Amino acid sequence: MFNEQLIPLPEDVFRLLRDFIHDYCGIFFDDGSRFLLERRLNRRLEQHQLKSFEEYYHFLRYDRKREEEIVVLVDNLTTNETYFFREVAQLKAFSDEILPELRGRNTGKKSLRIWSAGCSTGEEPYTIAILLLESGNWWRDWQVEIMGSDINQRVLHTARKGMYKKGSHRATPPDMLRKYFIEEGKGDYRITDAVRQLVSFSYVNLLDPFKTSLIRDLDIIFCRNVIIYFDRNAKKKVIETFYDKLQEGGYLLLGHSESLINISTAFTLRTLKNDMVYQKPVRVRTGWSATGMTQP
Repeated sequence: MFNEQLIPLPEDVFRLLRDFIHDYCGIFFDDGSRFLLERRLNRRLEQHQLKSFEEYYHFLRYDRKREEEIVVLVDNLTTNETYFFREVAQLKAFSDEILPELRGRNTGKKSLRIWSAGCSTGEEPYTIAILLLESGNWWRDWQVEIMGSDINQRVLHTARKGMYKKGSHRATPPDMLRKYFIEEGKGDYRITDAVRQLVSFSYVNLLDPFKTSLIRDLDIIFCRNVIIYFDRNAKKKVIETFYDKLQEGGYLLLGHSESLINISTAFTLRTLKNDMVYQKPVRVRTGWSATGMTQP
């Protein structure tokens, strides 16, 4: 076991694989990542009884089971470290400032649509649902949608189960843990049905227009600590998608290590009491009436 012989990943094939992965999902591996790919993907070669990475690349491009393998490939290469109530200042901005604003703005249509893009194992969208539950009963007769999506099928399976270890609760306030989770022994905590029923999960590749085509008219997009793995061109494509999917006045919440500098000028950076967030501007619509007066 400890002397396991790895099949080497030649530099030229590494570049082919790297470009293939980048074109598919936007994740970019620099030259220093060759041995990481070599270690993580050797099991895939063993699984398919392939003798070289050249054969594996050919498999990904042309085999009739290539789509299934690409999903497994991405599962093996993406990292998914997350936890409940992560980045508390931003969550406070969401619950104390953004939600009340949307409550007033959307009173007429009574709808609230939130997308957690790159949700990993589900802690983020479930946290959003908990904060909504904590905000009162004003939304109970509204159409509320909280959708979590990821490109990793394995983490989506975990999210749908709604069962979490203690490590996912490193920032969970004790009262929230007692109120919204059921301890099931050996450090396992199951999310309550009241939270679970507010959240749905879907497989979405952020660079695939077909996968994102049904997502629209959003009030808020959370995409935290995701685009840091993309190169500049992929970041631009994803941010353009987010802009198109948001309603005017909708919010984009990125991770604290992420910004839109040199990526997009389409959003307005708003400084709230608790955090800074991006907002899609509201266009000023003007026209001329028969009297020549400007009309909104």
